[in-house]
Amino acid sequence: MNPIVTPMTPDVWETVRRIYEEGIATGHASFDVEVPDWDAWDRSHLEACRLVARVAGEITGWAALSPVSSRCVHTGVAEVSVYVGSGFRGRGVGKALMAELVNASERAGIWTLQGGVFPENAASIALQKAFGFREVGRQERMGRLNGVWRDVVLMERRSRVVGT
Repeated sequence: MNPIVTPMTPDVWETVRRIYEEGIATGHASFDVEVPDWDAWDRSHLEACRLVARVAGEITGWAALSPVSSRCVHTGVAEVSVYVGSGFRGRGVGKALMAELVNASERAGIWTLQGGVFPENAASIALQKAFGFREVGRQERMGRLNGVWRDVVLMERRSRVVGT
């Protein structure tokens, strides 16, 4: 399977939303318990770094970057989101998305990518490490999800192209 990665457009939001909901349902992808509407999601993600993966024309996953701060000193720092549809996990979709997300981030002038991952989400940690992310810390009891305190592993990737 060779996923094709293209920019995300608003017309595919319902499919992206469904994949996001599948990730939330795992209990290991996000503190979110429901997907925001398009307008809220659109406002919180960088336009230059929104991607979808397709296999045989079907959208199988998505990736996007969110700014970590509105302060000008952090304009080159963004948080990574990568979600793969439940029927396509472990089949290279995440790798294809992450490869293009790293490239898109550098074209957009991003020098640091960050990820906050539940420690139970071994697949996401492995994916990030495969693309040069390193573990920089662990926030204990960062927040509650469904009444349970959850830790968050902090991951970081510094560009070797931007900000050097």
